[in-house]
Amino acid sequence: MIPFPLLPTPIETNYRACTIPYRFPCDNLKKATPTEISWINVFANSIPSFKKRAESDITVPDAPARAKIFAERYAGILEDWKKDPESNGGPPDGIILGRVREHLLRELGFKDIFKKVKDEENAKAISLFPEVVSLSDAIEDDGKRLENLVRGIFAGNIFDLGSAQLAEVFSKDGISFLATCQNLVPRPWVIDDLDNFQAKWIKKPWKKAVIFVDNSGADIILGILPFARELLRRGTQVVLAANELPAINDVTYTELTDIVSQLKDGNGQLIGVDTSKLLIANSGNDLAVIDLSRVSHELAYLSSDADLVILEGMGRGIETNLYAQFKCDSLKIGMVKHVEVAQFLGGRLYDCVFKYNEVQS
Repeated sequence: MIPFPLLPTPIETNYRACTIPYRFPCDNLKKATPTEISWINVFANSIPSFKKRAESDITVPDAPARAKIFAERYAGILEDWKKDPESNGGPPDGIILGRVREHLLRELGFKDIFKKVKDEENAKAISLFPEVVSLSDAIEDDGKRLENLVRGIFAGNIFDLGSAQLAEVFSKDGISFLATCQNLVPRPWVIDDLDNFQAKWIKKPWKKAVIFVDNSGADIILGILPFARELLRRGTQVVLAANELPAINDVTYTELTDIVSQLKDGNGQLIGVDTSKLLIANSGNDLAVIDLSRVSHELAYLSSDADLVILEGMGRGIETNLYAQFKCDSLKIGMVKHVEVAQFLGGRLYDCVFKYNEVQS
C-alpha cells in the first residue's frame, strides 16, 4: 500500500484521514472525550443490525452462536474505550472503530454479512438503470442535467446500512430511489458548491476523473454510474475505485466489475455511451471509510495523471476526507446520515454535502 499520488507532500504534515476531531492534544489520554463517547455510541447502536445480518449468514457454520460472540466482543471493546481510550489500540477514531468491527467479523468467519441484501438491491437497481438514464438524457440543458445527476447521487447514497436508523427503515419499508430524488432537503445544502461546479462543468471537461465509490444498489448503479456515464460522454476518462474487501454494504471491486458487465450492451456501451475509457480499480481498502495515505499500487498508477478526484459517500467524502487537499480539482459528495455529523457541520439530518475545490493551474 502506498500514498494516493494526488495528495500534497509531505503526507505526514498535509493529510489526516479524519474530519471530526475526536480529541485534542490537551485532552487527558486516560479519559474519553465527549466526542469519543458519542461516536462509540454510534457504533454500539449498529451492533443489533450487524448481529442480525450475521445470524442469517448461511455461509458460516454456527452463525447465530458466532454472531452472539461478535456482538459481545465488540460491545466489550467499545465499553473498554469509554473507560480507557488507550486500550485496544486506541484512542478510537472513525477508522479504528470500523476496523475493529470488520476484523472481529472476519476472525469469526464472517466474510460478507451484507452479501444477500447487496445482491437483491443490485438486481433491483439494474432493472431501473435504463429508466433513470433516459430521464436524465431527456434534459437538454447541460447545467440542469448535471443537477439531476447530482440529485441522483444523493438519493442513491441513502442506501447505507451502516446507519442504525436507516438500516431499520430499510428493513421495514425499503427506500424508493425516485421518491428520494424528489424529497431531498432543499438547497442551499449544508455545503453547496454546485453552482461553481456547474460553471466549470459547462466550460471545460476534465481529462481524467477518479471516483471513490461507496454503497451497492441504488448508490452505485442509479447514482454514480449515470454520472460517470455523463463524464464519459463528455470525453473524460473515468476510474471507479472500489473496495478490495467487503465492509457493510459497500460495493467491492469484483462486484462492481460484474455490475458494469451486466449493464453494458453487446457493443460494450452503457446505453449508447462508449465505455472504452471506463476503468474499474481495486483501491486496496477494506473499510467503509478511507485513509488515502494507504491505497493499492494499481490505483496509484491509474490516478497519477487525473485532474479530478471525487470522494462519494458519508464515510469517504465527509467523515474522513472532507478537508483533504489534492494537487488537482476535487469533489466531496454525500448525504449526512448521522446526527453527530449534522451537528458538526451545522446542518440537518439527511442534508447534502457538495464540496468542490478547484486548483488554479
